[in-house]
Amino acid sequence: MQHDSYSDDYLRDILNRCKTFAMVGASANWNKASYFVMKYMQKKGYRVIPVNPKIAGDTILGERVYPDLASIPEPYSMVDIFRNSEAAGHVTDEALALAEDKGIQMIWMQLTVINEAAAQRAEAQGLDVVMNRCPKQEFSRLHGEYGWSGMTSGIITSKRRKL
Repeated sequence: MQHDSYSDDYLRDILNRCKTFAMVGASANWNKASYFVMKYMQKKGYRVIPVNPKIAGDTILGERVYPDLASIPEPYSMVDIFRNSEAAGHVTDEALALAEDKGIQMIWMQLTVINEAAAQRAEAQGLDVVMNRCPKQEFSRLHGEYGWSGMTSGIITSKRRKL
């Protein structure tokens, strides 16, 4: 598959099939991207299981944090990777080893996370792969909510205004 662009149908299908996913690299810090992605996806009806060995046993947004994918006791269909591109290879391999037992069907690598070799390994095993995208942003865009947050207004920006 070409990973430079994805059809809306492909992304919509993944988000429709997935109801529970593991978020590797989840943070309990409210101002980290993984925290607000988890919160948003929970509000949209998804169960998000956080994975972070540094805070395993704690909870984030009401969900117990696990040290790794293998420790999650119930099935989940997607692994959302909030780690760097190099680490995504190891996380993907861990997911592939568990895919049949856990019901993993999809690997989603967050914005700026790109690992072509890992994507090829996952696709060879029959998993769907998305790279360099955010499920929160894609869900919002596909459901007509993207503009609600000002993302398409041209007003919200990281650039300083000239006075």
